[in-house]
Amino acid sequence: MPFELFVALRFLREGRAQTVLILAGASVGVAVIVFLSALIDGLQASLVAKTLGSQPHIIVRAPEEVARPLTRSPESLLQVVRPAQRLRSVDQWQQVRELLERTPGVEAVAPVVSGPGFAARGTASRSVAIRGVEPEPFSQVIDVPSRLVAGAWRLRGSEAVIGQELAKDLGLEVGDKLRLSTAEGRSDTFLITGIFDLGNKDVNGRWVLVPLRSGQTLLDLMGGVSSLELKVTDLFGAEGLADELQRRTGLVAESWMTLNAQLLTALRSQSSSRYMIQFFVIVAVALGIASVLVVSVVQKSREIGILKAMGTATSKVMRVFLIQGAVVGVVGSVLGSAMGSGLALFFTAIARNPDGSPLFPITLEPGLFLTAAGVALVTGLVAAVVPARRASRLDPAVVIRNG
Repeated sequence: MPFELFVALRFLREGRAQTVLILAGASVGVAVIVFLSALIDGLQASLVAKTLGSQPHIIVRAPEEVARPLTRSPESLLQVVRPAQRLRSVDQWQQVRELLERTPGVEAVAPVVSGPGFAARGTASRSVAIRGVEPEPFSQVIDVPSRLVAGAWRLRGSEAVIGQELAKDLGLEVGDKLRLSTAEGRSDTFLITGIFDLGNKDVNGRWVLVPLRSGQTLLDLMGGVSSLELKVTDLFGAEGLADELQRRTGLVAESWMTLNAQLLTALRSQSSSRYMIQFFVIVAVALGIASVLVVSVVQKSREIGILKAMGTATSKVMRVFLIQGAVVGVVGSVLGSAMGSGLALFFTAIARNPDGSPLFPITLEPGLFLTAAGVALVTGLVAAVVPARRASRLDPAVVIRNG
């Protein structure tokens, strides 16, 4: 065993009460970091999953129509009136789709034709959003099949899948028929093959998913699509990817981060709060380690003086206290990780939804523990620098004479 490690462990053993206190402080600090990080990561993952459960990550659509003034003369009295927007198709959407599918970072692309309509059954009717989709690509963007509460994910011919709120409002079940119509007078009757719950009451009450061709016919957009909806591999890189796609296609590309700006602000605020809390925890732990080691230097002054008088190099004396800081950091990270994991699992066990599922998932990944261990080790080393420098500067003759 190296000389410095031997002396450092001996000093820690001799000051057992101080060692227990310093390890307890470091362990609690690491436990707070692990528990808080797991808690906030789980909360953010739950919020994002619930929000994006019924949304694509990026929507690519045709730009809005704008009025073009016929004169640019500054002397002309001119008032530009914004025209009413009509449902427009993405030009050459098949080529655009191929381009999007070849773009790195894009996981799935689904063509969608979407517009307003009315759903009626008997004398009851509701305003709905008619969405014509291709079942397979659309399920890769928004996982409807796993959210079905009744029936099957099947869209062929005149079949439709609706939300459970709309089904409840119109008294519909799988196998019933639903009549869809538009303001332009086109209408068709569909057989209900499935009922979904996407976790969003508005979506469950308004979405009617029909085959793409049926949607094009109803919304008078023959052969066209109103948008291309994307799923990406990097959720938080969607904004940059949307900007890139907008430059490459000349179309409007909006990411979920743009469409949910308030959610993104809330997520960033949570992350900022976590970093602030972690910073103050680290500072408190560092001050605790440093203060205990400074007291240890004072208490061990005579032993340090004897070591230096016997020829122990100043650098070795410094390393003794740096090793003490590192040992406290390593042991504290192990104990703190265990405590933090236990707290997280306990919280998951008691925080439950009415259906018995966890309120939000808490994932304890290896990266979380490695980060906490690294922070504890660095904090222990940094906190030990001042006591180590103080020990290295002790004059052996003075400390031995003063006892």
